[in-house]
Amino acid sequence: MIVGPQAPVETNGVVATLAQLAEPLAAIIPGDCEVVIHDLGRLPDSIVAIAGGLTGRTVGSPATDMLLRAVARGEARTTLGYTSRTDDGRELRSSTIVVSGADGRAVAALCINADVSAWRAVASLVETMLPAASHESGGTSSAEEYPRDVDSLAHGLLSRALADVEVPVELMQKRHKLTVVQDLRDRGFFQLKESVETAAKALAVSRFTIYNYLNELGPEESAGM
Repeated sequence: MIVGPQAPVETNGVVATLAQLAEPLAAIIPGDCEVVIHDLGRLPDSIVAIAGGLTGRTVGSPATDMLLRAVARGEARTTLGYTSRTDDGRELRSSTIVVSGADGRAVAALCINADVSAWRAVASLVETMLPAASHESGGTSSAEEYPRDVDSLAHGLLSRALADVEVPVELMQKRHKLTVVQDLRDRGFFQLKESVETAAKALAVSRFTIYNYLNELGPEESAGM
């Protein structure tokens, strides 16, 4: 699925319709939950409607790192039943439903996060009392994060990109820094405001060096589905 420009009228109609579903869905889903609507044309500050307060985000908060990365790679697709965690450690069962316009381009995402911590505690008790009755969870696990503002999102993306290289910045060679910049680009980092300046400061290089790295890496390929 390719993410790109949409006719404003169509996009606004899709997003407006989804926004009306946030409160009703949150009301009928059992337990603590959160329903979030993203307008993918407004990335990174893409949340246009939210019901429930599991992650502490509000309208105008940014997309998660996982959604931003998927859009940047042209891989935005519906993903159901994956596991994520809040900042305070609560386990969530999450689903992201990507909605496309008439031309097949992704324009919005409906995300549902349900707190399953209490159910996990019950399952643990059942497993202790009745080991034979326990079952492995069928969902996949994700390290998705829920930043409350763009600065937090940028910090998280940058920290992970630097950590993945496993070389201190002061010891990095050009190839290491190129790897960091490519990782940041693939994660959608350079869609954020003042991202080039932030990356330059973190890597102890100039803004022009970051631009040169991006030019050297070449245009990012867009994957379709």
